[in-house]
Amino acid sequence: MAVRTPLSAVFLDKDGTLLVDDPYNVAPARMQLERKARFALRRLGALAVPLIVVTNQPGVALGKFKHDALLAVQRRLAELFAENGARLSGFYYCPHHPEAVVPELGIACKCRKPLPGLLRQAAADHGLDLRRSWMVGDILDDVEAGNRAGCRTILIDNGHETLWARTPATRMLRTANIVVPNLDVAARIIVSRATSTRDAIVEHVK
Repeated sequence: MAVRTPLSAVFLDKDGTLLVDDPYNVAPARMQLERKARFALRRLGALAVPLIVVTNQPGVALGKFKHDALLAVQRRLAELFAENGARLSGFYYCPHHPEAVVPELGIACKCRKPLPGLLRQAAADHGLDLRRSWMVGDILDDVEAGNRAGCRTILIDNGHETLWARTPATRMLRTANIVVPNLDVAARIIVSRATSTRDAIVEHVK
C-alpha cells in the first residue's frame, strides 16, 4: 500500500492580507482583493499546492452576523480565486471572542489566532506537512499562529499591525521569517523557494 507524502500548503489570512479590510463585512459584493493580490493568486495558483484561508471572524460571537453568512463569503472567495487562476482548497474560521454576546462563543478556544488551531485542523483534514507550509498575514497574531503551528511565516508590513511590543517570552513566536510590503512579493518568494528548506534567519524584503 502506497504511503501518502504530506503536502505543503500556503495559509492566507483573509482581511488585510487577501481582501481589503472592511470590518465585519459579509456582503460578497463588497469584498475586494487587496493591492496586488490578483498577481499573488496567479503565482500561487500556478504552484499547484493547497491554498487555505484561515481567519478570525469574531463578528459571529459579537452578534454582527450568523455563521451562515460566512458561507457566502467562502463562495465569493472561491470565485475570486478562480477568476485569478487559483483554487481555494479550504476556508477555516474562528467564530469565538472573549467579549462574546453569544454565550457559547465566549469560550477560551484553541482556534482563535494567535493560537494555531485553524492551521492544525486544516493540516489534519488535508494531509499537510506544516513544517513545509507557509503562513502569510498582515499582523503578528498571524505570524504567531504560523510559528506555533511550525510553518514558515511571512508578515505583510502594510501598516495594519499597530502593537509591535514583544516580550522575551513571545519574541520568537511573534517574529516572522520574512517581512514583505505586499502579498505579491510574498507569493514570489514562496514560489521561488517551493523546494527549499526552512528559513533560518529573519529577512526584510524591500
